Amino acid sequence: MAAAASQNPAHGLFENFLQAQLCKDVLSSFQDLCMCLGLEPGGRLSFYHKLKAELNYWNAKSLWAKLDKRASHPVYEQGKACANTKCLVVGAGPCGLRTAVELALLGARVVLVEKRTKFSRHNVLHLWPFTIQDLRGLGAKKFYGRFCTGTLDHISIRQLQLLLLKVALLLGVEIHWGVTFTGLLPPSHKGIGWRAQLQPSPPDQLALYEFDVLISAAGSKFVPEGFSVREMRGKLAIGITANFVNGRTVAETQVPEISGVARIYNQSFFQNLFKATGIDLENIVYYKDDTHYFVMTAKRQSLLRLGVLRQDFANTEQLLGHDNIVPEALHRFARAAADFATHGKLGNLEFACDARGRPDVAAFDFTSMTRAESAARVQEKHGARILLELVGDCLVEPFWPLGTGVARGFLAAFDAAWTVKLWARGTQPLDVLAERESLYQLLSQTSPENMHRNIAQYTLDPASRYPNLNLRSVTPQQVRDLYDIGGKELERKKNDKTDSPMHLTPEPVGTQEELLLWCQKQTAGYPGVQVTDFSSSWTDGRALCALVHRLRPNLLDFSTLQGAGALETTALAVKLAEQELGIAPVIPPQVLVAGTDPLGLTAYLTHFYSAFGKTPHSPDLVSPLSTGTASAVLFLSKLQRKLQRTHSQENGQDSGGKKPRLEAESKMPSPIEPTLEQPVTPLNPLPADQEAEAGDLCSLCGERLYILERICADGRFFHRSCFHCHSCEAPLWPEGYRQHPGDGHFYCLLHFPQSVSINVCDGTPEDQELPGNNEEKEATAVSPRTPTAPEVIEGPLKQPSRKLIRLSSPERRSLSSLNLQPDDEIEGPPKPPRSCSALAHQALEGSFTGWGVPDQRLPQTLLSPSPELLKLVASSVEEEDEGLSSSEEEEEGEEEDLVLTSDVEQTLLNFAKNSGTMEKYPTWRRTLLRRAKEEEMKRFCKAQAIQRRLDEIEAALRELEEEGKRLELALRSQSCSPKQEKLWMEKILKLIQKKNSLVAEEADLMITVKELGLEEKQWQLDQELRSYMDREETLKTAKEKQAEEQMLKQLLDVVKQRDALIRFREECRLSELGQGAGDQG
Repeated sequence: MAAAASQNPAHGLFENFLQAQLCKDVLSSFQDLCMCLGLEPGGRLSFYHKLKAELNYWNAKSLWAKLDKRASHPVYEQGKACANTKCLVVGAGPCGLRTAVELALLGARVVLVEKRTKFSRHNVLHLWPFTIQDLRGLGAKKFYGRFCTGTLDHISIRQLQLLLLKVALLLGVEIHWGVTFTGLLPPSHKGIGWRAQLQPSPPDQLALYEFDVLISAAGSKFVPEGFSVREMRGKLAIGITANFVNGRTVAETQVPEISGVARIYNQSFFQNLFKATGIDLENIVYYKDDTHYFVMTAKRQSLLRLGVLRQDFANTEQLLGHDNIVPEALHRFARAAADFATHGKLGNLEFACDARGRPDVAAFDFTSMTRAESAARVQEKHGARILLELVGDCLVEPFWPLGTGVARGFLAAFDAAWTVKLWARGTQPLDVLAERESLYQLLSQTSPENMHRNIAQYTLDPASRYPNLNLRSVTPQQVRDLYDIGGKELERKKNDKTDSPMHLTPEPVGTQEELLLWCQKQTAGYPGVQVTDFSSSWTDGRALCALVHRLRPNLLDFSTLQGAGALETTALAVKLAEQELGIAPVIPPQVLVAGTDPLGLTAYLTHFYSAFGKTPHSPDLVSPLSTGTASAVLFLSKLQRKLQRTHSQENGQDSGGKKPRLEAESKMPSPIEPTLEQPVTPLNPLPADQEAEAGDLCSLCGERLYILERICADGRFFHRSCFHCHSCEAPLWPEGYRQHPGDGHFYCLLHFPQSVSINVCDGTPEDQELPGNNEEKEATAVSPRTPTAPEVIEGPLKQPSRKLIRLSSPERRSLSSLNLQPDDEIEGPPKPPRSCSALAHQALEGSFTGWGVPDQRLPQTLLSPSPELLKLVASSVEEEDEGLSSSEEEEEGEEEDLVLTSDVEQTLLNFAKNSGTMEKYPTWRRTLLRRAKEEEMKRFCKAQAIQRRLDEIEAALRELEEEGKRLELALRSQSCSPKQEKLWMEKILKLIQKKNSLVAEEADLMITVKELGLEEKQWQLDQELRSYMDREETLKTAKEKQAEEQMLKQLLDVVKQRDALIRFREECRLSELGQGAGDQG
């Protein structure tokens, strides 16, 4: 290279341009290169061809080959598809630059304005496989040699911007720095086009630039006028990012990354973190790039307790305002979390500096995220049309734990460029808008799993990326309001609506009369039952028992109710409805008997209708799974009680283990008590009038309870906002909490006081174990995927020492022969069908040290892969790595962050030999490792998507509660007319049904949470059990044998629970199919 540079100075300048790592260096070296060659920057694709003609040495030619291959694709029409189109791109973020590159390849003139003058964001972005392939095709390795080496699947924002900036400059994009876009200047008369309002005063060439396409990529805080934005709110979510200096020492390179670990399925890691440091997190991610990058979601109470936040404010801006954050405490918080997650192996953590020279650590709020209602608009004035499009955070603000931001941002960039191509063809504006909105509907649903597999064939054409594409899902008539002519939008027809999926939920109850009619039909024919109203007809309890019997005849014998008291009968019906139908009480049985709260009774019966409104009238056809609202919660409750009964029988002790029965303290049923025969009412019931008054008050705060605010747990009523963990203030879910017998407070399972004494005032651990006090114990505590000792074992058990596991002689012979076959008679754990990725992940579990887990044995299930699997792996590897040059393949091995043991390495070698891909072994091995990390990331993203949706449901329920409170106060004021009262009652019924719908979705999500937790627990128990089974039987102590036996029992319990969940899912699916067939009939 030096010889080439001495012969031609331009070659040296070009090398400087390729290797520049600062924005100012990129611009200065590019300017010097253009001056040396006598070229004017910009000028569309013609500039690229002139530059290519001047630089023809080997390094430049290899880059030109890549760019030529991309530009030669038919979709670009040799750079003539948009030859007469002028575009303005606002924002030099990754999405704005990526859009500019595509527009340049289409042949358009592209001008980009950016208000900043440098790139300084160290935060790291997760890359989907197609984004890695896409950036490689643009020559990413030429600009950034460490791009996605080994199993890396991420890049810092700064590095991504730098490499895209270089590509954009080479393709003739004109870039103006330090220029802020403030709005559009419409044409004042015919003959001129649209211009931009820019600050500060731009040069005349830029100020007079007329364009017919505007791409806004300036972030979520700047959306052009005319676009409407929808806000998606969840409960308070505080994120913390921290960037530490990466010295690239040998020790640092050996510290494994954490692709993502979430509390929703791995509570033990966060419990250990809390005990050791007092830090309470929801999740944490660690990536290694230019810096050591950590991002985590922290609990508000943890930040307040550790002094990071000075005061607690309801307003988020005040809470996370500069004046309310203590920088030193925030630094300690981030450093302690990072040190704990990496076992302290990063040494002295020194913060990297941000653009202002301060430590690069920040707390931010992502409670609210925005999403544009539309992706494009068209404006026309004085005959001049302009297409406006949004990309990046302007379009959809990403939820960071999902790692979807840059991937979906690139997809939106491709879709936007495709729309510009349609626009340049002269396609009618409404047709252009309809196709763009059809593509926009797909964006939020995209994932690596539901896109086309052949990522090497992705182009601007949406058909190359999205399977089952329907470009007419939105019609031109539906987007008429997006076409603005002369300041007036075309009216949208009232009946034009976007297609929406059909729901199998019952029709909403519009009035009390409709609900009363349904109740009369369900209770018709029962002796002594005549429903005429929502008060006196239900006071004897027989009508409610009739309703329960109609829905589930096997639950009670109606004839035995003769002679029973009203309170006893009502309590029985309420108890059966709660425990067998999943219908939680809204008012106490005493209030039902008194008949003094028709509104509460109406709300209670609305829950029955929501759950059983679509079930056939014939009792023979009623299924136990017809309870659409609460079937999942009911299922989990029954499963938990069944398991507790089993443990009680096997252990010969109380189902609560070593903990005393909770009802001994509170006289209330325990949330984990197995017996179902206990009465719902208290042992010494209050008089009806006192009980009725108590039912209107929260059992925790003593404040007034309104209908939509109520939640019932253990026979008592609470505000939904009050029923949260006393330590972390997280909302409590059915079977996800316990009440402490000492202080009487409710706790989530993660923070329930056990061996560590908890201060009931603030939840602070009194005896914290600092990292490093006990190295052997801490090795178990800090690993997010390290199994923990089972709770059922009496007395502390000494954990086996962590060491390299040696295979026994029979195992070594089996390994070398690759001839192990699973026993057909032994039924393995119930799991869904395994994909190739899942098998690759399982094969590498023992050696994948992404969580800091020491090397372990390769699972037996992968020692004898089938020929079909070998062919599948080989073909998929060839497909994934198609197009990679040999030089890139060599570069791929420069930075491998995972080290395999000799046993695993030998197994992988044998696997490669049997698959016939030995000559491609390095590529094959790297692909499997990458897939293992992808599987971890996939599960983390799934958990975070669930958590986010649960937070959004919580926020929506709070809004419903506020509206319901206002309406209930108006109804109970008795100062309204009958007509107004009927109107308000209808509104309350609609709110109740909305709440039921949200609760139904929440219950289904909790089933998925349970599945993730059981999957994680099975993995932990399996790994721990193998460590015991690896030892010779004669060398095991009595305690080790007992621990092994107990662990095996726990593993069988988990398998049974997973099996029950699978059966439940299948029964739900069959039930939905049956209902669908009934509707069609």
